Amino acid sequence: MTIGRRGTLGRMTFGLHHVQLAIEPGSEDRCRAFYVGVLGLTEIPKPPALAGRGGLWLRAGGLELHLGVEPDFRPARKAHPGILVDDLDALAARLADHGVEWDDGFPGHRRFYTHDCLGNRLEFLTPE
Repeated sequence: MTIGRRGTLGRMTFGLHHVQLAIEPGSEDRCRAFYVGVLGLTEIPKPPALAGRGGLWLRAGGLELHLGVEPDFRPARKAHPGILVDDLDALAARLADHGVEWDDGFPGHRRFYTHDCLGNRLEFLTPE
């Protein structure tokens, strides 16, 4: 299963190589457990200019996902990243194995929604 193989859709521009989501202060370990442990993304070093800041940088195929610490954090609900995935069924099974619920918001379409450990809404889809 490859996540983030081409970029993102939704509020993000298709083909964008970097997506940012806000996380609350002190939540890096919980986010690492979800994004690395559950989704299987790879943690990568932060760019040198951001090395002293909190947050996480992750790689999802050709996509970099930055989880930036925001003191006034509010979960992304309406404006959420749509992350391209090669095999939605494999991702759905992986989420189920970890007890993460997901919602097939568009029956018959190749996409579904879930929430991360902080309540950020995520959309996973395959190219149509």
